[in-house]
Amino acid sequence: MKNGRSGFILLMISCTLCLLAMFGCSSQNVEDYPHPAKNPDSRFMLAGEWVPDNPHLVDFADLPKVPSEHAVINDVRDRGGTWVNQHGYLAYYDGRYWAMWSDGPGVPRTSPDKHRNRVPGHDQEGTRVSFATSADGLDWSEKKDLSGPPAKGFGWIARGFWQRQGELYALASHFNAPDYMGEGLSLEAFRWNKQASEWQVAGTVLEDALNNFPPKKLPNGQWMMSRRDHVRNVSVIVGGVEGIDRWQTLPLATWQEGIQQPEEPYWYILPDGQNIVGLFRDNTDSKRLLRSFSTDNGRTWSELTRTNFPDARSKFYALRTSSDDYVLVSNSNPRGRDPLTLAVSKDGLVYDRLYYLVGGRHIDYPHMIEQDGSLYISFSGAKQTMEVIKVDLDDLAKMQMP
Repeated sequence: MKNGRSGFILLMISCTLCLLAMFGCSSQNVEDYPHPAKNPDSRFMLAGEWVPDNPHLVDFADLPKVPSEHAVINDVRDRGGTWVNQHGYLAYYDGRYWAMWSDGPGVPRTSPDKHRNRVPGHDQEGTRVSFATSADGLDWSEKKDLSGPPAKGFGWIARGFWQRQGELYALASHFNAPDYMGEGLSLEAFRWNKQASEWQVAGTVLEDALNNFPPKKLPNGQWMMSRRDHVRNVSVIVGGVEGIDRWQTLPLATWQEGIQQPEEPYWYILPDGQNIVGLFRDNTDSKRLLRSFSTDNGRTWSELTRTNFPDARSKFYALRTSSDDYVLVSNSNPRGRDPLTLAVSKDGLVYDRLYYLVGGRHIDYPHMIEQDGSLYISFSGAKQTMEVIKVDLDDLAKMQMP
């Protein structure tokens, strides 16, 4: 552990020097550079000569545009707000691309002819989880039912694919509708049966749990995923090795109305292979991402800190690519969920590039995978479409900020 941390400190020094050379950062910025152990309270997360002193003033519509290919997986916009598609997730398994999403009743908020880009009421009783597959990630099959109907008064929320011991699981939270707040919340699993070509019930993963993304492996070989309970407190659950229902719950942050309101948590491992970044949507009016660090495999976490990375209070996702860049897809425009942007970082701590992916309308709740040299990014359009764009990593590598 000591050698790993020493190497990480050297990496941070190198990254700091690079930032100085690239952006002319002041000595104050150098002192503010985040470090999971030495400076976990740093607010520094977005950097560059192109970044205003107030990052909320970035011209998001004029960001460099990433070349991409686009496809629609499923579309219910012709139903006038009476139906919803949201919470999309992707996976690549057994030679095919897989998509899953929440698929259920919506509550119209305007006349049907005006609902195409207007978000209906959602998270309603009777919502199911649907799925589709694709050979190339762009040409998708017709949707099929994954979860079956929920219990009366409840709904399903899609929670992502989990590839464990060579098998594909689909996770979904069973919630007391509307919204996930309330008794009866549970995280359930379905397992893909190749022989029968169908999803089968695999059992309860954890009671009183709404994860945000499926489990990922920790450096110690255990699985970890974030979890919110029915009163919105945030924790992580660690385990999943001995069984899909074998977990230890570790507290992370308490919901405090108007003071600390962390939502939709996510985490990833830093380049040293040991230390962990936790990122959170902030449901207060800060319109910035929250950050925390863990240096002990998620057992303890630093206090939440508001970073300078702007956010529209929406879901986001990040991963480390095969070229060792970290990419973060989000609604970074604090004025609304338009456009969807892609931030790029070398060290997973400070992002120095920010690009325009797709916009001109309400777009939110992205997920992302890398496969065969490309990023596949799913998202929902006004919670009535499931869509995907394909971004070539070679094209992304050629891009620069103005």
